[in-house]
Amino acid sequence: MRTALIVIDVQQGLCEGKYAAYGAPALIARINALAQRARTEKLPVIWVHHEESEGLLQHGAPGWQLAQGLETRTDDILVRKTTSDAFLRTGLERLLKTHGVDRLVICGLQTEYCVDTTVRRALGLGYPVTLVSDSHSTMDNEQLSAAQIIAHHNLTLSRMDSFGPRVQLVTASEVSFEAAKLAG
Repeated sequence: MRTALIVIDVQQGLCEGKYAAYGAPALIARINALAQRARTEKLPVIWVHHEESEGLLQHGAPGWQLAQGLETRTDDILVRKTTSDAFLRTGLERLLKTHGVDRLVICGLQTEYCVDTTVRRALGLGYPVTLVSDSHSTMDNEQLSAAQIIAHHNLTLSRMDSFGPRVQLVTASEVSFEAAKLAG
């Protein structure tokens, strides 16, 4: 199996200020380590940017940029999206096919929106997903803390079995890109 790392919406406007994700600095460090390990195995690293027609996440605005501290390379891939689904009206699925990818490792922001939607869509498209349990985040809402939202989605997504492909839940330190390559 060939794996790709997909990093969803870890953008400056979602990592600092009013909309700062829970634990953003530690999240960025774990994502950098994951990206470096994927690159060592010569696997695609895909950065997904959410964008809106105006405001904080408007294309090119400071908040739209990848978060400060993220380490990217010129051969990494950028996908722009306008909905919670990283596959909808983007070239992501075609990109994965071009690179021979049939398994995804997913991390990023916001747990209950773009991470959840993209994981479910990936399963529906037939991709087994490794959800990095300590490398997706969100912010508190009126009902739940970010930690509760993350824990809920880790549990819910890892228990889904109706799609066929499943979600494997592991921490960043447990992700094994090499094992994923050898499994196929």
